[in-house]
Amino acid sequence: MDLVQLEMFKAVAEQGSISAAAQHIHRVPSNLTTRIRQLEEELGVDLFIREKSRLRLSPAGWNFLDYARRILDLVAEARQTVAGDEPQGAFALGSLESTAAVRIPALLAAYNQSYAKVELDLSTGPSGAMIDGVLAGRLSAAFVDGPVLHPALEGVPVFTEEMVLIAPLHHAPIARAAEVNGATIYAFRANCSYRHHFEKWFAQDGAVPGKILEMESYHGMLACVSAGAGLALMPRSMLDSMPGCSMVSVWPLSEKFRYLRTWLVWRRGMMSRCLSTFVQLLRERGDVQDDSEASSNREAS
Repeated sequence: MDLVQLEMFKAVAEQGSISAAAQHIHRVPSNLTTRIRQLEEELGVDLFIREKSRLRLSPAGWNFLDYARRILDLVAEARQTVAGDEPQGAFALGSLESTAAVRIPALLAAYNQSYAKVELDLSTGPSGAMIDGVLAGRLSAAFVDGPVLHPALEGVPVFTEEMVLIAPLHHAPIARAAEVNGATIYAFRANCSYRHHFEKWFAQDGAVPGKILEMESYHGMLACVSAGAGLALMPRSMLDSMPGCSMVSVWPLSEKFRYLRTWLVWRRGMMSRCLSTFVQLLRERGDVQDDSEASSNREAS
């Protein structure tokens, strides 16, 4: 087994076919086929389920992919380390949409200015998708709704968000979920932690939302609510940053549901130089919150 085989295996796993992988890493398809077969013979397992022109990872292949990514990442980090003290190379970061829009623009600008050799790539999405990206190795770290108790992850708490309910401008006061039982709500996809929080707020009061209409952006939610078509939940910091925020009524949730904490998480034991300098910059800016809570979260996981 060698690094070239691991790179070929990773390319085929991610591209889904020999031909696509060969084009992606600039290799001859027959060479990939031979090297993948040799790797499978050495390991004594089939890494792929072969279906005509496509390949699907076998259960053993999924397990091996995780190790292959980690090995290749460590090799890349080792090369960067011996090349100099300054962090460099790819740094794939994930974030909640609201965090990316409001909390971290100045942070990312400062990081880019300090570490020009780092190729920072930002992806946004719901917490579930971002956590999956970190676990799969597609993301080095991600800002997600926390705390995250997955045993393969660790992290630090960074921002506290006040969650507010928005309703049409002249809506009657809302103090509890039972007062809006059956109301239409706007939310992100089912793997969004804020959507789960919203549904829990209804459930704790014996209420349920009516229709749940999935949206792709907070701006879309705000537009629909201001038009009188339903309710939505969002961080107050995000609401205050958007034009048209004065066109809706805003209602705080009860203390139990009012505040959520955002965490920066990464795979346990996978603190690269790019990531360590990023966390250090967060600390220097005063964004990292109570370390005792971070420690208790890691122990609980």
